[in-house]
Amino acid sequence: MQGPASYPYLPPPELQRGGVARTQVAIVGAGPVGLACAIDLAQHGIDLIIIDDNNALSTGTRAICWAKRTLEILDRLGCGDPVCERGVSWKVGKVFFRDQLAYQFDLLPEPGHKRPAFVNLQQNLVEEVMVDRLQALGHRVRWKNKAVAVEQDAKNVRLHVETPDGRYTIEAHYVIAADGVRSAMRHALGLDWKGQVFNDRFLIADVLMKGDFPAERWFHFEPSFHHGGSVLLHKQAGDIWRIDFQLGRTANPDEEKKPERVQPRIRAMLGDARPFELQWASVYTFQCARLEQFVHERVIFAGDAAHQVSPFGARGANSGIQDADNLCWKLARVVRGESPPSLLQSYERERQQAADENILHSTRSTDFITPKSPASRRLRDAVLALSATHEFARRLVNSGRLSTPTHYRDSPLSTPDCDRFDCEPAPGAPAVDAPVDARTSLLARCSGGFSLLTFDADSQAIVPRGVAPLRLDTTLREGSTLAARYDAQPGTSYLLRPDQHIAARWRRLRATDVQAALARAQGLE
Repeated sequence: MQGPASYPYLPPPELQRGGVARTQVAIVGAGPVGLACAIDLAQHGIDLIIIDDNNALSTGTRAICWAKRTLEILDRLGCGDPVCERGVSWKVGKVFFRDQLAYQFDLLPEPGHKRPAFVNLQQNLVEEVMVDRLQALGHRVRWKNKAVAVEQDAKNVRLHVETPDGRYTIEAHYVIAADGVRSAMRHALGLDWKGQVFNDRFLIADVLMKGDFPAERWFHFEPSFHHGGSVLLHKQAGDIWRIDFQLGRTANPDEEKKPERVQPRIRAMLGDARPFELQWASVYTFQCARLEQFVHERVIFAGDAAHQVSPFGARGANSGIQDADNLCWKLARVVRGESPPSLLQSYERERQQAADENILHSTRSTDFITPKSPASRRLRDAVLALSATHEFARRLVNSGRLSTPTHYRDSPLSTPDCDRFDCEPAPGAPAVDAPVDARTSLLARCSGGFSLLTFDADSQAIVPRGVAPLRLDTTLREGSTLAARYDAQPGTSYLLRPDQHIAARWRRLRATDVQAALARAQGLE
């Protein structure tokens, strides 16, 4: 198997001219979250420097499941098409109990969406797409540049960086710490997690094989080929299959990841007749935890540097890219002097809500998958047995509640409804995509800034400066999916934030209402 892409180290020019690089935003970490931040800020015209202490992309599968909302964000970043073209689309999940199918579910049963429920693509391949996009925007990652210390004052942050050729300093207005679970930035500021550590061990194996399994998520509880544990199967690009085996708390991680231990487990699952090749294996534990604060003056934490969840439910990388989506338009406005720094507190408030939701779902998933007592195991098994014939039991099965975007219900940036709507999205929720015509979808028509969607109304005369108008028609065709998803009547209007979350909505458009909602969404109220 070809290893992940690596990139050349280039000596920073500042080593030869004073030792200080000055920029508006410095980003530590070139994983999916850091790269998403860099691309987003570049699209907003912000000067940036992004560094990483390595010069190669991720090894193994790591994150593989990219949710619909994340794919929509990647569309806005110019990365959606290559990720979807290279990845494996899926929407059906199946739950098995003791070798019998208990039930299956469809994550996107209705048509009329540009993107699928999920696309599976190895993290390093997603990173490769994002690095290419960043380079097309005129920026390059400074590889083998390691952040070793940080200082900040009322105006700037000074990031001390170590390279193979010596040290230099990056002076920036703000620093985004996107350097993962073992964040050096978190350590440099002396910050601790708050949360729960889980001691159960799990084996990840990347397997190359020509499988006839469908592109679905299969979760096995107590299968005959892995007695007493659970197994998760996912298809990835290039005939690579991801298999997760529950090992238990007492497993020796050094022993369990050896090929001579991993291969018999895979053989027991696949049978003797199916050839396969083990590409990579790792044993992991995890915690469900987050920082108490995400914003520490001029250092802002995102992704795994700010919060960690279990891998069940694909909530880690998806949540991290949604952090970037939430943060960067706000940071761009602050850096340009268009909004006060207090706008960044809404990033902390909104994304802490998302982190708490993800931690809650991840904790519940882990408790269901790895019961901690004989009584809880009997209850779990009874629920699984009933799920084959009873709908109520299926709602109790938890093999990982799969990633969904957060509805910022109490956001200080949202204007509460004054009119009656019989639909989502409500203020604080992400906009729902829908076809506008045979060629384009709603989110593809939205700008990278604030947008005002109006149905059967001429809004040109009252659209505030800096807001892109988009006039839509409730009668695009009979039974319009777009009109139905937005409960659109003539005159209905929605104000969308740059991250495509709803800021406000009205049945009748008035200039004063739009101006007030816009000021609130920009942190100017």
